[in-house]
Amino acid sequence: MLKNLFILLISLFSHSAFAAEGGGLSSLGLIWALPFAGVLLSIAIFPLVAPHFWHQHFGKVAAAWAAAFLIPAAVQLGIGEVLHITAHAVLAEYIPFIALIASLYIISGGIYIKGNLHGSPKVNTAFLAIGAGLASLMGTTGAAMLLIRPLLRANDNRKHKIHVVVFFIFLVANIGGSLTPLGDPPLFLGFLKGVPFLWTLQNILPETLLSVALLLVVFYLIDLYYYHNREEDMPAIMDPTPDTRDIGFEGGLNFVWLLGAVLFVLLSGLWQSDVVFHVLGTPLPLPSLVRDVGLVLMAGLSWRFTAQDVRLLNHFNFEPVFEVAKLFIAIFLTIAPVIAMLQAGSQGPFASLVSAVHDANGVPIDGRYFWATGLLSGFLDNAPTYLVFFNLAGGDVAHLTTSYASTLAAISAGSVFMGALSYIGNAPNFMVKAIAEHSGLKMPSFFGYLAWSFGILIPLFLVLTVIFFRAG
Repeated sequence: MLKNLFILLISLFSHSAFAAEGGGLSSLGLIWALPFAGVLLSIAIFPLVAPHFWHQHFGKVAAAWAAAFLIPAAVQLGIGEVLHITAHAVLAEYIPFIALIASLYIISGGIYIKGNLHGSPKVNTAFLAIGAGLASLMGTTGAAMLLIRPLLRANDNRKHKIHVVVFFIFLVANIGGSLTPLGDPPLFLGFLKGVPFLWTLQNILPETLLSVALLLVVFYLIDLYYYHNREEDMPAIMDPTPDTRDIGFEGGLNFVWLLGAVLFVLLSGLWQSDVVFHVLGTPLPLPSLVRDVGLVLMAGLSWRFTAQDVRLLNHFNFEPVFEVAKLFIAIFLTIAPVIAMLQAGSQGPFASLVSAVHDANGVPIDGRYFWATGLLSGFLDNAPTYLVFFNLAGGDVAHLTTSYASTLAAISAGSVFMGALSYIGNAPNFMVKAIAEHSGLKMPSFFGYLAWSFGILIPLFLVLTVIFFRAG
């Protein structure tokens, strides 16, 4: 069945390819967004209706959707253009993305927090607050990978704990990383474009603090309800990891490698170099190459000098990274025509979106930028989505960080905050889900998670819009 569907897609796109006129990705019609939509729908539907098939073959499904774009694109645009698209997606986007994600995962996976706190509402709320604070300092991936296992361990004798992981994704894997370029990939891309390092801290601190505070209050009330009204009347579960107040760290040398990874990321934004290598038409600046090599080096040092017993205590394995790596290579490839069509602005298939975020005089409407950037970030990759709306608002850093600062704040907040709307909005979301499932917790399906995120986050974002962003 999957093979027949793939053949049908190739035939459909090939027919569209011969019918299309003009050159370049932006000249393609909306049908070329189908492979990207297929990847997203596969991630959403297969784990729900065919979990065993998905677990065994998700890499093949992702590869099939990538091929469903690349093969017809080769017919329409030529082999050379497809090689350029692939080289750009892999070398300029995918490898840096995976290098950062994997290095932070490996390094943080070598830090074991000894001892075990009792997963009470107060302790869980403190975990989330600390994680949200760390996310802007060590990245959402680093903070999430450091704290998710201790949080799961603290709650391993709780019967109702799905909400704990869901709010962890909201706060630690997303919203907490909104204050520095180290926190989340979209802000790092803005930093590389020239946005000052402390700009987001100075311009979206109130939005971040209010969001974190309100979510912590809501979480505490929900956790308190489950803890006292849904837990006490049920038979006690033996605690696999008895509580202790003897808290400490093993693998503490990894904090050195973590600092090194952060410095390499920071260096790539501060170091200006005229040395640029070109591979299949893709420019690779020397600072970016040094950053990626440095991240791999830090991960290698962590692996070499961390006792494997520490990783065993963390139940460390590479499955979450493999899952992200296989799915996101398809996402980065199939998103190319979607991004190109968005960048075509009023001349492209998404012209209605362009007009929707500006008033009649062409002035950006902050509230609409917040929602447009955010909703797309929740279901596309939030880093390229940030860039699209950054450029849609003019792309002039001097202008966007001064007279149009409120618009850039809306773009920044939307891309980071609403990355929490789905599992695919931000890479750490998927990794946290995978780790929780490997620990034995049955996480909500794609749509089940949407029920949580839309029910809790959409009202929050409406409050932010009323208080901070002009709705037009």
